[in-house]
Amino acid sequence: MTKIHTPFRYDYVGSFLRPEALKAARADFEAGKISEEELHKTEDQCITDLVNKQKKAGYHVITDGEFRRSTWHLDFMWGFNGVEHHKTEKGIAFHGEPALIDDTYLVGKISAGHHPFVDHFKFVKALEDENTVAKQTIPAPAQFLLQMIVPENLESTRKFYPTDEELIADIAKAYQKVIRDFYDAGCRNLQFDDCSWGLCMSDEENGNKEVNDYIKGTMEQLLTVNNLALENKPEDLVVTTHVCRGNYHSTFFSSGAYDPVAETLFVRENVDAYYLEYDDERSGGFEPLKYVPENKKVVLGLITTKSPVLEDKNEVIARIHEAAKYVPLDRLYLSPQCGFASCEIGNKLTEEEQWAKLKLVKEIAEEVWGA
Repeated sequence: MTKIHTPFRYDYVGSFLRPEALKAARADFEAGKISEEELHKTEDQCITDLVNKQKKAGYHVITDGEFRRSTWHLDFMWGFNGVEHHKTEKGIAFHGEPALIDDTYLVGKISAGHHPFVDHFKFVKALEDENTVAKQTIPAPAQFLLQMIVPENLESTRKFYPTDEELIADIAKAYQKVIRDFYDAGCRNLQFDDCSWGLCMSDEENGNKEVNDYIKGTMEQLLTVNNLALENKPEDLVVTTHVCRGNYHSTFFSSGAYDPVAETLFVRENVDAYYLEYDDERSGGFEPLKYVPENKKVVLGLITTKSPVLEDKNEVIARIHEAAKYVPLDRLYLSPQCGFASCEIGNKLTEEEQWAKLKLVKEIAEEVWGA
């Protein structure tokens, strides 16, 4: 599989519902009933089983389902020097319920040593065959930046970084090292997951207008840190980005069309493709896609992971052709709008329903593109 084949006509974002055996093993580990080695054995087996299912479903991309993580983003941040975390008392306010994910903050300067995710990738890489490519998903550098400058973290961050510019420089440098380490481990398909742009285009205040206005004013910083992290990346490393609006237990964090960020994000971010959420009215219309340059691709997230209800095939096909008014069909691709389990808790559907969604994605892609 070469660069031109990624992303694939039918694709997915990366995370999958955790199987019961994995949930039980993690609970036993937290309770001190099993060792870390025993937990890793269960993770290895569950990931191997997942990859076999991905292949059986006919997909050309394989991931570990993010089975070794508690959340899609924070575990990756914990792998850097200078980052600490502890159990949250209040979580983050999503629509419907708080996301109870660890408070994560700085205790020193950011730097990269040997990141454990590189070893996680090597395990999946070894499961590749002639029909599949392993994809590594990580939070975007912009997500890391936002995590450290939100109001509750800003005081601790300023102890080590008097300015955002200094913080951006160290985040980018640390990412550059880890990206090179992924590449040296055989990674050619890297995906940034990024909620920061979702917040910038939010049409809601989420209870804190001051915070939202500040975030919307940081677009240039978000762009800068993402592009700096990609400086001098190998030419044959495909880097894509998933633009997310929050995904926790079938709830969401923000809503809004792509219009406010389109020219900055689509024109100026140095990635090869965009995984875009278009599963409901919260995402707005396709018109902002007119800003996507000819050298970039768009993966339409038209199948929701937040509900078990299967979409109508003909309606999805009609929407693909609607999007093709702005981006030619040969540069369009299809996937679910987000992962199935951005955090361990997962979304509100069964594993059977999860695979039914992916089956539908493949069927639609084959009908539209002959993929």
